[in-house]
Amino acid sequence: QVQLVESGGGLVQAGGSLRLSCAASGSIRSINAMAWYRQAPGKQRELVASITSVGNTNYADSVKGRVTISRDNAKNTVYLQMNSLKPEDTAVYYCNADITRSWPGTRGSYWGQGTQVTVSS
Repeated sequence: QVQLVESGGGLVQAGGSLRLSCAASGSIRSINAMAWYRQAPGKQRELVASITSVGNTNYADSVKGRVTISRDNAKNTVYLQMNSLKPEDTAVYYCNADITRSWPGTRGSYWGQGTQVTVSS
């Protein structure tokens, strides 16, 4: 069993900052790429940022320069530091990880339950 648990969401004023965390636990052999997605009401889920196991990062154009993704491999945790937040950043943010399980050694994509981020104007 593998579980991803997000934390750090909340309500913030425009221009403020939030730091999201996502910790993976369970029967984990290795974690490959990790990523953050978001889904606003009435919209499709979209990629915000991703990071490979060696730290290569990728960002959506809408967040470049305002958001930083990082990870702590020893803690199986990925972070999303969000600065200069805008009302259009309001969404449920989901953590995703590409994980190889210890047993039976299968590889799969896992999702967290989501954390709400609300940015007021």
